[in-house]
Amino acid sequence: MQRSLYAVGAAAVVGAASIAAPATAAETPAVASLSVLHGVPDLTVDVYVNGALTLDDFAPGELAGPLELPAGAYQLAVTAADAADASAPLIGPVDVNLAAGGNYTATANLDAEGNPTANFYTNDLSTVEAGKTRVTVRHVAAAPAVDVLAGGAPILQNLSNPGEASLTTDAGTVSASVAATGTTAPVIGPADLTLPEGTSTIVYAWGSLEAGNLALATQVIEGLHSAPGAVPGGQSGLAAEDDNGAAVGIGAFLLVLLGGAAAASRRRAVRVSS
Repeated sequence: MQRSLYAVGAAAVVGAASIAAPATAAETPAVASLSVLHGVPDLTVDVYVNGALTLDDFAPGELAGPLELPAGAYQLAVTAADAADASAPLIGPVDVNLAAGGNYTATANLDAEGNPTANFYTNDLSTVEAGKTRVTVRHVAAAPAVDVLAGGAPILQNLSNPGEASLTTDAGTVSASVAATGTTAPVIGPADLTLPEGTSTIVYAWGSLEAGNLALATQVIEGLHSAPGAVPGGQSGLAAEDDNGAAVGIGAFLLVLLGGAAAASRRRAVRVSS
């Protein structure tokens, strides 16, 4: 499903243009990238940026962006679908600051107790060494904590909502599994996972364990090679449903288990329905 970003220009003008430092014709515009993930099940919403409608009828599981916005301060609000304005938000308003050249993701999601909330993350654009790849796992689900295992040994431990954990590893294939925190008995896997060189894979676990609708949404930021001339920031996104209710706080290593449920990635937004 193609996600409309028709109000990006308006959002940039409302409050932001006056905040961003003016640029001469010879300067690179002071812009930042912002993606938005909708991780609240069973709730279609609108998203406002600085009071301007930016995402209309935004459905659970959609990952929109990246929006290219002038660097500066912004206010994000999530309202009921087709709300007249942002005066009665369901989530927020949330104040965020976007630095020039930064790459960010804002999430509307459930906290550990199942209450709607918002989180704001800075995406790491640092390069990785030749032959390496970066994996980041973000827990934005109403679910307990987990450990991620490789070869039966924990490599990411006690990840709980709204935490995140990252590692840089060799590009290629790894045998990975997920277990309840403090255990090594897999609840999913082990399975082989392939990670491309020079990329950052960011995986969000969202939804509710109790409601049985845990799901994954994924960003892939490309161009992080350490070779001269590489430009970080190429990005794709997809969302996919996880059918195993026992998988709590699911991380990037579960992607291989999605199989036929995975959808082709699009640059702006993708949604896969259950």
